[in-house]
Amino acid sequence: MLENIPLEICLESCEDAIAAQKGGAQRVELCDNLIEGGTTPSAGMIAMTREHISIGLQVIIRPRGGDFCYSEIELDAMKYDIHHCKTLGVDGVVFGLLKSDGNIDYEKTKELIDIARPMNVTFHRAFDMCRDPYQALEELIELGVDRILTSGQEPTVFEGLDLITDLVEKADDRIIIMPGCGITIKNAKKIAERSGCKEMHVVANAFVESKMDYRNDNCFMGTEMRSAEYHRKVTSASHVYTFKQL
Repeated sequence: MLENIPLEICLESCEDAIAAQKGGAQRVELCDNLIEGGTTPSAGMIAMTREHISIGLQVIIRPRGGDFCYSEIELDAMKYDIHHCKTLGVDGVVFGLLKSDGNIDYEKTKELIDIARPMNVTFHRAFDMCRDPYQALEELIELGVDRILTSGQEPTVFEGLDLITDLVEKADDRIIIMPGCGITIKNAKKIAERSGCKEMHVVANAFVESKMDYRNDNCFMGTEMRSAEYHRKVTSASHVYTFKQL
């Protein structure tokens, strides 16, 4: 069943994108810093990814972690990054902006959409933090957004499946509702069947060991969360392939 549903793989590197393409994905979302939900990747990483894959390339435009209520300086940075994505041959950009009251920041979102065209536009999981998902749905349709990435305003898609199913029905093909967050090989088929979604957003990770022979275990480069120095998550082509065979 999933072989007929376009699969977008969320990932952090050019190598991951190559693996996703090899596994049969139709599209990738390139991010940096997924530990914070994703921030804008470097220009070099975007360029190398575009050079090495022929499938769809989406790039997240998010200047920092945290909330989605941005300052004018942050908005200017987002505009710059969108312009740059266009020059690098990116197919689509992914962003989300909210006002302090929890509603869609309609005007700023429109500004970014106008800059982004003719690239496609995804409104990301800022949607899951908005006050009224049904009002937000209609506003994003009015703005001409191509798709909404959502977990149904819950920690995972499976928990938010009732809302996602309702959004798919209310969208009525006016916008794509794309479930994402917590979709696994075990639950993906059920989510697709119940929701009626036409696209899915997944991660397909495996761990790989560092190539370092010398290892200093007394020091680490991350925050107090102590992210591992000598192994990391990468996209697995075989995991992507398994999703497509469900």
